[in-house]
This record gives sequence, structure tokens and C-alpha cells, in this order.
Amino acid sequence: MQTSFGRTIKRSKQGLLNGHLFTDKDFPPKAITPFCPVKKTKKVNVIMRKATIATSLVFLVSILTLPCFGEDTKEISEKEYKNPDHFEKAMQQFETADQEQPPPQGAIVGIGSSSMRGWHSTIKTDLAPLTIIPRGFGGSNMNEALHYADRIVLPYKPRAILLYEGDNDIAQDITPKKITDTFRAFIAKVHKDLPNCRIYFLSIKPSISRWKMWPKMQEANNLIAAECAKDKRLTYVDVASGMLDDEGKPLKNIFKEDNLHMTRPGYVIWENAVRPILIEAELQFEQQDEDNK
Repeated sequence: MQTSFGRTIKRSKQGLLNGHLFTDKDFPPKAITPFCPVKKTKKVNVIMRKATIATSLVFLVSILTLPCFGEDTKEISEKEYKNPDHFEKAMQQFETADQEQPPPQGAIVGIGSSSMRGWHSTIKTDLAPLTIIPRGFGGSNMNEALHYADRIVLPYKPRAILLYEGDNDIAQDITPKKITDTFRAFIAKVHKDLPNCRIYFLSIKPSISRWKMWPKMQEANNLIAAECAKDKRLTYVDVASGMLDDEGKPLKNIFKEDNLHMTRPGYVIWENAVRPILIEAELQFEQQDEDNK
């Protein structure tokens, strides 16, 4: 470097600070720790790799335990039945009719949702000479049949019950297991007062409007069929098979415009499925009742 005095100073050997000329002697060298970038990087990489593997294992274990967690959550959040009291008006109508014309005791009570309610107009003829007391109430489910059994089943002291429920239950997101458990509760309630009463469960029907629900309906049907097989007082009646075409889909000519409720041809299918079973099992008791009068 050329100074104003014409003197050259080498940067590497000396410097100028506040007018003082200094050299390397003014700054003795310090001990310097050797730096090995390659070796240190490898060590860090090994540590990071081990940490990544450990983290991955923890994450994998967490993922593997998710199904169990999901099942527990499903159990906790299982859909519950709603309050059944909203059918009070329908119950009062049945009770008023009973006061005006008391139904005979020892008959067969037909209870269930709108599919049973829609059969009211022809069920007595379709199942003649059996004595039928129709007590279907539209929109009901298995829990409501259980709830109102004290008012529209047990007072008649029936020898048998024709039950159709489960259709609306599935539509309300009630699980097949819960439907079956509620069916068991219905059985227990009936048999507590009427230990010899026979119960005929009509299988949940397939329909066009609820076709996506059919797998769950089949599951419920299978569970209830298995339950019926345990007790000779219980009978599972398959009304569903006759409602399916050759491709296993619901027949189109047996439903009303809503594709849910049945027209007369649909009830003819029910009659053909139910009548032979009831006649074989119940006609003998019908004749006994006639002889006792």
C-alpha cells in the first residue's frame, strides 16, 4: 500500500492503527483447534439418521394403533334411539278403538312400522281364518315397538306376535347389533308376562329408495335370524327374497312413487311368505279357541 509519505506497507505483515505502525509481533498467534469438516459431518449424519429412524418407528406404532382407537370411538359415539314419546297420539287412537270394540284375547297382534301399517286394510283377509289385531304405526322402530308393547301388545294377551321393525332403525343409523339387542329386550318384555307367546319376525325388506342401506339391513336380518334359531318360540320369516329380481335387486313394480312403501303386489309377496308359516303353526290354536267359545 502506498502512503502519503511514499512508504509501502505490506498488509500481511503490518498495519496502521491510530497512527501507530504495528507488526505481527504485536499479535502473537493463538492455539487453533484443528477443524475436520468431513469427519464431523459424517458423525452428525449418523446421529440424525438414528433420530429419524426412531421418530419413524414412533409414528409407525401410532398409525398401527389407530384402528383400535377408531373402534373405541365408534363404540362411544354409537347412534342412540330418540325419545319414543312422539307416537302418543297414535297410541291414544288405538286405545280409543279398543274401548269402542275390545279386541279378542289370544289372537295374533301385528305390530310394526309403516310397512305393517300399510297392510292393515287387507291383512285380516290375507291371513284368514287367523284372527289378527293390526297395530302398525308408521315411522316406528324396534325401540318404539318395545316402548309401546305395554299398551298395544300385552293388554290383548296374544298367543302370537307378527313383528316388522328394523327398516327405519337402519335409516336412522342404528347399528344392526343395537337393533338385535333391542329385539332381545322386546322378547324379554313379552315373555315376562306371556311366556308361551310366539313371535314371528318379518325380515327387513329391500327397497329402491334405501338400496344403499341393504348391506346393513342384511346384517341385521342375519343377526336376528340367528337369535330366532335359539328359541323355538321365535320364528324368522323371510319376506325379502321374494322382493328381489333375478339380479338380486328390488322389484320395481311393488313400490309406490316414493320407492319405499309397497303397493298391493308387494303385500301379495308378503302374504305368500307369511301365510303358510302362520297357518301351519297357528291354525290349530285358532280352532281350539273356537271350540272353547
